[in-house]
Amino acid sequence: MNQPNIQDFLTKNVSTLYGVGVRTKKLLKKKKIEKISDLLWNFPQGYTDRSNLQTLDKLEIGKITTIKVKVIKYNFPRIRNLPNRVFCEDSKGKIDIVFFNSREGYIRKILPLNALVIISGKINYFKTKYQITNPTYVVPVEKENYVNKVIPKYSLTEGLTEKIYRKLIEQILKRITDLDEWHNKDILKKIGNVSWAKSIFYLHKEKGNDINSHYYRRLAYDEILSNLLVLSQVRRRIRKFKKKKKKFDEDFSKRLIKNFNFPLTVDQKKTIQEINYDLQSDYKMFRILQGDVGTGKTIVSFLGAANVIKSNYQVTMMAPTEILAKQHFELAKKIFKSTNITIEFLTGKTKPKEKNIIRENLLNGKINFLIGTHALFQKNIAFKNLGLAIIDEQHKFGVKQRIELSNKGGKDCDILLMSATPIPRTLVMTVYGDMDVSRLIEKPLSRKDITTLSKPEEKIDEILLFIKKEIKKENQIFWVCPLIEESKKLDYSAVLKKYTYLSKKFSNKVGFIHGGLERNQKNDVLNKFLEKKIDILVSTTVIEVGIDFPNANVIIIENSNKFGLSQLHQLRGRVGRGSKEGTCILLYKKNLSENAKKRITILKSSNDGFLIADEDMKLRGFGDVLGYQQSGIKNFRLADPIHHEDLFKLAGKNIKDIEYDENNFKKYDFLLKLFDKAGIVNEINSD
Repeated sequence: MNQPNIQDFLTKNVSTLYGVGVRTKKLLKKKKIEKISDLLWNFPQGYTDRSNLQTLDKLEIGKITTIKVKVIKYNFPRIRNLPNRVFCEDSKGKIDIVFFNSREGYIRKILPLNALVIISGKINYFKTKYQITNPTYVVPVEKENYVNKVIPKYSLTEGLTEKIYRKLIEQILKRITDLDEWHNKDILKKIGNVSWAKSIFYLHKEKGNDINSHYYRRLAYDEILSNLLVLSQVRRRIRKFKKKKKKFDEDFSKRLIKNFNFPLTVDQKKTIQEINYDLQSDYKMFRILQGDVGTGKTIVSFLGAANVIKSNYQVTMMAPTEILAKQHFELAKKIFKSTNITIEFLTGKTKPKEKNIIRENLLNGKINFLIGTHALFQKNIAFKNLGLAIIDEQHKFGVKQRIELSNKGGKDCDILLMSATPIPRTLVMTVYGDMDVSRLIEKPLSRKDITTLSKPEEKIDEILLFIKKEIKKENQIFWVCPLIEESKKLDYSAVLKKYTYLSKKFSNKVGFIHGGLERNQKNDVLNKFLEKKIDILVSTTVIEVGIDFPNANVIIIENSNKFGLSQLHQLRGRVGRGSKEGTCILLYKKNLSENAKKRITILKSSNDGFLIADEDMKLRGFGDVLGYQQSGIKNFRLADPIHHEDLFKLAGKNIKDIEYDENNFKKYDFLLKLFDKAGIVNEINSD
């Protein structure tokens, strides 16, 4: 098969393969297999050794075994629900082959009387006789080589047998020959010098599930590069159009800084310089400001906003919740109070009359800075001259949403995204490869470290005494219940149970919040907590990101061993945000696993979110780290950021050589199709 035909074949629907009818197509779809190439990416999870051809005097009960026997006699009972039996033998012994739910005609066809056959299945023992029930393979003796070998074991859905799946894979492998290489010789040498086709063959046929083999690494590199190719196209699109430079006098932001009652950190100063450089350049800023909890991202973004406003442009800032947006609004009013900058606040709750006034003032340029929720991006909200859009807690934004966002303000609008979700260093390029990245790690001197303690759940009485003392000091407490993803009802019951328990101990001082509450109800409870009308807030992880409660100094996390390190760090960051030191208490049940002990030890010894994200990934593996779905990180099929760190770095260097060379990029068209990225690239380049 020549190259174009192979490419065309692999992108066709699975229904074009022999043996795929309506039922099999539906079963494959359950496994998210629709194209022929999807079958190839479902690699074996392990291998079954059917190569141990045994005589009937050497059988082991419970072991998968392959036998060569002669068919002697049938027993087809006429009583319903009794199994059909076929008696077989070799020169060393006898065995029964037992069939449930199989028709007589089918059994006679695959096991003809007096024929020599190869049978493979699990050995059982029943009423003094060996037997195999519903064997996996029954083939004529001339097809012995098809069964008598190590056979790949795939993750399959019920109704889709190993035999059916193997036939489909073998159809594909027969039609694949080497394709033209898309990597240059230097890259190919670094990733093992093996072709794509040989790598696919090896992983499906040769017991090849070694994550560090040349064959596996070759395909993992392809996957990493396909991700970066998409992000590089987003970056190219953003850099395609020139914008009007922002021209501003930095003296204005320097005067604002002098009004602060704290010095900026080295990280903050460096990031402000990076943002100012982007604002004054010919090309649109598309920057992510990644800052650990409490590193002062909002202040940095406001200083950038000040310079843009002084350049006669408008600025907008969007936050994911009303309460967080309101906090940004209140902070902005404080910072800009000595200036003539006009700031307004807009959410879905804003009254129609006020909204109309805001819309009118936006259009005539009377509003300089608009802060709010997703309501800011409704079609009827239009700016006179938008120069900067700031998006806080952007972790729910995927690549497509980021493209839409970059288009929203027009070609002269710079984009600054902010995230408090630390991403492991290996993954920064594959998550934020379409953006320039600024990192805030250093915390301001005014920010106190949080003391982290761990306690077994049976010592709850000690914790209740501690809470009483904290309430007397007029401090507030978060009490976080275990995460129960499967059911909002279970979430609710866990919170309600703890709320009832604590209400008996601290009457009229306890409130609760969980994922099942309406947004308005959540905001009401959070506002009561902010206004100190309640002292203890019982919650699920809905309080994880962003919201600032300066008076909350204690957080108690139940069943802390069930949470990931990064998520525990995010939860811990909800306290110690005021003038007093914070305390985080990790409650755990008896018999902790070794990994859970390590997680608690790491959290107690470090407040660095980036270090914690790296350690979290090492401890639990990339696929299991909680919070990554919320961060917009899709799981890789093959690549593993822990084992393949060198491949991620290599792809990061390689992408720089590829992205600005149109002809070079075209070589990777088929690679993008293989990893379902071609559609996204076409969409990016559609106008």
